[in-house]
Amino acid sequence: MSKARRWTAIVMPAALASLACPMAQAQSSVTLYGVVDESVRYLTHANKAGDSSLGLGAGGMTESRWGLKGVEDLGGGWSTFFKLENRFYINGGQSDPTLPFFNEAQVGIRSNAYGQVIIGRQYNLMIEGISVAGYGSNLWIPYDFSFQPEVTMTGGIWTSNQVQYQARYNGFNFAAGYAFGGNAGNSYGSQIGAAAAYAPAGGLFSIGGAYEVSKDSVNGSAATAWTFGGAYTWNKTRFSAGYIVNQNDAGFSTFANGPFSAAALVALKYTDFSRRRMIMGGITQQVGNAWHFAANVWRTLQDGKRAAQDGSAWQYQLVADYDLSKRTDVYLEGDYSLYRGGLIGAQLQGVNGAGLAQKGTQIGLMAGVRHRF
Repeated sequence: MSKARRWTAIVMPAALASLACPMAQAQSSVTLYGVVDESVRYLTHANKAGDSSLGLGAGGMTESRWGLKGVEDLGGGWSTFFKLENRFYINGGQSDPTLPFFNEAQVGIRSNAYGQVIIGRQYNLMIEGISVAGYGSNLWIPYDFSFQPEVTMTGGIWTSNQVQYQARYNGFNFAAGYAFGGNAGNSYGSQIGAAAAYAPAGGLFSIGGAYEVSKDSVNGSAATAWTFGGAYTWNKTRFSAGYIVNQNDAGFSTFANGPFSAAALVALKYTDFSRRRMIMGGITQQVGNAWHFAANVWRTLQDGKRAAQDGSAWQYQLVADYDLSKRTDVYLEGDYSLYRGGLIGAQLQGVNGAGLAQKGTQIGLMAGVRHRF
């Protein structure tokens, strides 16, 4: 064998191996995930005549959904990721008509040392603050937005056209975001906010809050929201409390980057108030590995743009949940609401529909089954 051939025989395999190493390290994965949740619900005062209703819901305590999420390891502690998620009504099989087909659609880049940047339609900063600080109701339930009155106070859960930065360090969590309004020459339709929380390892306690300003898409009027709260866990018993404030300029009427049209905001009575305040609290008890029990209360006060739009509400809820397996659980839920004045859009039935109460009081009872995949 000539020297050239011997050199080639030694060098070429080594060169090919060196090229293959980065490719082997750059691993990627795509995961199909979701929740299927269905319930039977009884509700009093479901129409103006004061009649009761009994039937299947559009979902249960959590709206059914499916999604795709993926991640690619870039090496050196860096990775990219994406998420696409659709929400649907289980009884008819159609996508939720109040939301985009992909209600969450985002791509991002993550560093183990420097945090992550997420771009697209995603949770707003109010949701991030409440979630990380851990004072939302029924936090053991995945994707629970439909029966959490505090969610309506966050201004709609999701924001489109958003860039968000998130970082964590020694129990401290920080997030800041900006949603572009898309209007030349002004910031109409934009949203800016930040959230911070401290949740040390071990989960004994957590505390935090968030601040967010959304601008009307037509005239630039502001809707401001802020919140703070915390939670403490003792021997599988979790105590939580929080406070949320919404304040709207007189001209605020539409926010195109949110989940609602101008007509939907009117239907939800979001344009009725100049200020509303909510204080909430809850106790969650885990029993063994399968049982969860919860008791929650919400008190909401509304200052209307007119005296006739002033309002208030007390809302109470009891939940019992049993895990049949790691992926399937069954639950019972009961709630009682007392409304005074104008209905305030803080209803238990969920953020995507107007309050169903047609009288001053309302009782709801629900039994459901939920499967996660």
